[in-house]
Amino acid sequence: MIDQDILLSTAYFPPVQYLSKFLAHQTIWMESAENFVKQTYRNRSIILAANGPEQIIVPVEKGRSQKQQIKDIRISYDTNWQHIHWQAIISAYQSSPFFEVLQDDFRPFFAKQHAFLLDFNQQILETVLAILELNPTIKQTVNFEEVPVDCLNYREAIHPKPQKALPDPFFKPKTYTQVFDDKFGFAPNLSCLDLLFNCGSESYAILLASISVRDSVSARSQE
Repeated sequence: MIDQDILLSTAYFPPVQYLSKFLAHQTIWMESAENFVKQTYRNRSIILAANGPEQIIVPVEKGRSQKQQIKDIRISYDTNWQHIHWQAIISAYQSSPFFEVLQDDFRPFFAKQHAFLLDFNQQILETVLAILELNPTIKQTVNFEEVPVDCLNYREAIHPKPQKALPDPFFKPKTYTQVFDDKFGFAPNLSCLDLLFNCGSESYAILLASISVRDSVSARSQE
């Protein structure tokens, strides 16, 4: 396990890199006081569809000020995005090995309206961690820019745009079989949905193998 705690932003069905941090670190700090940042994993996820990687984006309400703390960001329901997202997920993964097994765990997130993005993402994360049988220590920040002592700041490091993502010496994506890999080859670091629907109970092992053992002493299962 990596000795330092890690600070992460919230994320919508986060990518494999993000999820690997919950195996590699004992304590995860979740940022709740930052201003909302557009075009990030905070309100978007990337799945692998028949035409290639596809972003699914949760629309948010626009406040009086462009600078709103993430904990105050409300989800917009002006469009039926829940139906659109779920249909996109079905289209992408209905033929995957574990879709039938896991679909009931995720379907409720597209049936009930949640008010706040941070709370919505947190409930999704808790569901994903439960499927993986992970129980890390998760804490929420109170004030922005107060990074806990000996804590790695990954709030902006994990980014859907490769040119904006920062190098991560602790992550090396492990390949696994994907639904459309015969068309596109392996697409790394997609949403946790891609990992879970394709790998099921093997997802934990894939995450563990994605942690760079050269740079980390061990992972949680090796304690």
